[in-house]
Amino acid sequence: MRFSVGPQSRARAAPDSNACVVVIEDDPELRESLGRLLRSAGLHAQLFASVADFLGSEPADCATCIVLDARLPGCSGLDFQRALAVASVRLPIVFMTGHGDIPMSVQAMKAGAIEFLTKPFRDQDLLDAVNLGLAQDRERRENQQTLSALRARFEVLTSRERAILAQVAKGRLNKQIAGDLGITETTVKVHRSNAMRKIKAASLAELCRMVDKLNLPPENSERS
Repeated sequence: MRFSVGPQSRARAAPDSNACVVVIEDDPELRESLGRLLRSAGLHAQLFASVADFLGSEPADCATCIVLDARLPGCSGLDFQRALAVASVRLPIVFMTGHGDIPMSVQAMKAGAIEFLTKPFRDQDLLDAVNLGLAQDRERRENQQTLSALRARFEVLTSRERAILAQVAKGRLNKQIAGDLGITETTVKVHRSNAMRKIKAASLAELCRMVDKLNLPPENSERS
């Protein structure tokens, strides 16, 4: 089955090095045609004949969207989607099938697929779905990077500073925290000020958002 590149996609653009589209399709002619379409739209494409081939490759360290045939030999596209979910790998998937039915598409979409395209489909429908998937994965990666940077800042805090910030985020007053920890209110203020400076929290509201994002475990509040 041949997929032609539509007239809007003929102008070749420089590949986006910050994004990758993984195509897993066992039909070699269709696989190469999809690769040409994606490259003509300025997207970097990696082409694989099977899930096993993809798993044996080096994953791209950039925003990624998978274009996946639902009916592959061996590990099917739907099986692979389930395996990714079990492994907590959250990559956006655009499904393709030449034999799709309503139950299959519903199953794929409920499991988080971006789109379920029945062959033959329009070039633009695929490109729109892929760009949506890449946008979602960029956002996911940015959120992960932000969270990692936030965790790194919290790692430099002392256990006492973490305990105090956790209490502050719960709305506890300095006097109450001092009583809980068996220290003076002045000491609480000093620790609180130092900790907020280290994590770059400009306000109590920002601190609360940070603590909420980190989902911090309760700190040991034993007196020391």
